[in-house]
Order: sequence, then structure tokens, then C-alpha cells
Amino acid sequence: MSVISPPAATATDTLLDFRDVEMTFPNGVVALHDVDLTVKRGEFVTVVGPSGCGKSTLLRIASGLEKHSHGSATTTTNRIGYVFQDATLLQWRTVQRNVELLAELHRTPKAARAAKAQEAIDLVGLTGFEKSLPKQLSGGMKMRTSLARSLTLDPELFLFDEPFGALDEITRERLNDELLRLFVEKRFAGLFITHSVSEAVYLSTRVIVMSGRPGTIVDEFEVPFPMPRDPDIRFTAEFAELVGQVSHALREGHS
Repeated sequence: MSVISPPAATATDTLLDFRDVEMTFPNGVVALHDVDLTVKRGEFVTVVGPSGCGKSTLLRIASGLEKHSHGSATTTTNRIGYVFQDATLLQWRTVQRNVELLAELHRTPKAARAAKAQEAIDLVGLTGFEKSLPKQLSGGMKMRTSLARSLTLDPELFLFDEPFGALDEITRERLNDELLRLFVEKRFAGLFITHSVSEAVYLSTRVIVMSGRPGTIVDEFEVPFPMPRDPDIRFTAEFAELVGQVSHALREGHS
């Protein structure tokens, strides 16, 4: 297996840059406090933290869906993919038509968006299911469809809000492998939210640990395992040790 190392990052490779970001909602709840975070091209950064610590708020600010209260939050690309916790498919549209949706909203010509959709469907392993409706798909296939839909935009920055949390463990691990394959192939910048420490370590080049609300970054871990990542690395002592270190930091940050 060949090992792929990302090129040395430069300032122009920074696609997401948070400086002293705070978020206070109109009801007075402070969700985020003093958050500094950068994500560069070729990085896959995963954020773990207790429920309610502002992880999803980070993504909404990054995507422009929320406006932060203080600090600066800069994205240097408008090619942003966003995969939510739920697949959010239109039940009356086939897989093909669901995958075409974002390109359609961006007024991509019909032939071009059909070709982009087919390419994305092939990439996520749904070839042959183009005419299926969401009710005919498994949970994992629905998430693949959601992922394919965002891929049609050729995102430079990909945001993932715990997309595999509701899936069984085997399906989740398979989709982790598929996502890493796409990351190696496309070299986008990824910001991923999860409650699973093992998933965070397996997917990431870097893991960020947040405190309880108001969420702030309390620790950070570089993940040394090369890409592409052998699935069997999950069963090594080195992997277990890093999972233990992140879990300990998570407990300390929540105490």
C-alpha cells in the first residue's frame, strides 16, 4: 500500500480560520467561547466534545448558516459541502434526482448536472440504484446519497455533522472507510463532528477536544497514522493508546 502525504501547507491553503470566536444566542445561552481553529487543505479535522458544547454551532458558523457574536470566522472558499446528521432526502425523488438537487439549485445545465450526479453516485458505490426512492434504501445508502449530493459541488471544504451516528457499527465502519477513500482521492479539507472517539481517531489527521458549554478547545491531537489508512489499524496498540488519550482529555474537559 502506498502512503500519501499531503504537501506542506501554506497560508493560502487555510480554508477555515476561526479567531476568538464566541457565540451567544438571543436567549442568553453562550454556546462557544474563545475558539481558535484552522482547517487547511488536505487536513481532516474531527471535533469531539460533550452534548451541547457547540460542535454543531461551529459547523453552522463555518457554513454561514449562523453568525457568530464575537471574533472572526473566515472561509476562503464558497465551495462548501455540508452533510447533516439526517440524510435529508426528498422522498419523492429518486437517488439520481436527489443527488442532482444542489447542482440544480446552482442552475447547472441539465446534462452537466446529470453527469456530475452519475460521477458522484459511482464514487460512493451506489451504481445501479439511481432509480431507487429513499424508502427503498438502507440507512447507509441514504447517507451515501447525501454524501454524493454534496460531492456534485466539488467542495474544497467539507463539513460533516455526525453523519454516521445513527448507523449500526458495521455500516458505520464501512462508511468511514469510504469517506477516507474519497478524502485521499479528492484532498478536500474536512471538519467532522462525532461523539465517537474511535471514529475521530480513525478518520482524522487531527482531533480537537472541546469542553462542556460554553464550548472551548481544551486539547488537540495530531494523528500520526498515514493515509490511506488500513482498517486493521483500529486493532493496534498504538490506535488504542491514542483513543485512550483523547478519551481522557474529553473527560477532563467535561469535569
